[in-house]
Amino acid sequence: MINVTCAVIRNEDNEVLVVQRDENTDHPFKWEFPGGKIAEGETEEECVVREVREELSMDIVICRRLPDVIHDYGHKKIRLIPFVCDTLDEIPFLSEHLAYKWLDPASLLTADLAEADVFVAKDFINRMSDEDIIKKKHAEDYQGEPVPDSGLQKMISDIMGSSEAEWIALSACENRIIFQKLMEYSYSDDKKLAFRASWIISKVFDSHPSILTPLLPRIADSLPDVKNESVVRSFLRILSMSDMTSLDSDHHGFLADYCFMALNSGFSAIAIKAYSMEILYRLTVIYPELGVELAASVRNVTEEASAGIKARGRIILKKLAELPIKPGSSQ
Repeated sequence: MINVTCAVIRNEDNEVLVVQRDENTDHPFKWEFPGGKIAEGETEEECVVREVREELSMDIVICRRLPDVIHDYGHKKIRLIPFVCDTLDEIPFLSEHLAYKWLDPASLLTADLAEADVFVAKDFINRMSDEDIIKKKHAEDYQGEPVPDSGLQKMISDIMGSSEAEWIALSACENRIIFQKLMEYSYSDDKKLAFRASWIISKVFDSHPSILTPLLPRIADSLPDVKNESVVRSFLRILSMSDMTSLDSDHHGFLADYCFMALNSGFSAIAIKAYSMEILYRLTVIYPELGVELAASVRNVTEEASAGIKARGRIILKKLAELPIKPGSSQ
């Protein structure tokens, strides 16, 4: 029996990611949920997070576990251990698969899935209606009085998907205490709590950006001290969609230095590079002289980058070319 984990990854539109196997694998050209074998001394949760990061360069947060699927392929027998996960990453970097696509959950069975993955897909679809009932109860709970600190932390830890994160974000928009707690948790040493809190903060920004505007200087200042890469990603996402004129020139200079360093680093995650490009572009609109360095950095980074980064790079270069004042020219 081979123990294998897989991730049913949902994006912010509640679509599910499936990837296509290479022709030289056991199940050529079949679609599957990403994952892999459990390494010695590794927990099932550690395995699925590692495999997704290695195969797709994506960060995920585990929401819950689905029942194991035991399947005999004839030449091998596997125990497939599925986890429902969420991500903020939009574009996976395929290192082992041929292709990927995001599917509406109801369309999962239209893909030519590997046999064991079919059972995972069916179970996931069947459980969605039950999950909707649970979500409705959580939504009603979030409408009530502010919960105690420990209760709020548990509520965040028990999040099962984007919808619940959005409900907590809505509560934070209406209740300053909850919002302040989310900001506090974002800097926690508890990596899981910090990531989820910063994720919810990014959803607060999506619906009510004005709430975050006064805190942008604090968020920018904290970037070098945040060791949790998932939190950095959430903060950069917020900054990449913000009006740069709401920050002063000192913060502009600091952000430019930080983002150029992140963009040119060989260790930065794909999402961090992508958000850094966008922040630098927004700064270039204010300071055209940054454009030459940005264009050079983008071309350098995208030479041997993933398809996702290359696509983002092309978008940034196109926007730079369309600026009224060309990079390197005098105003």
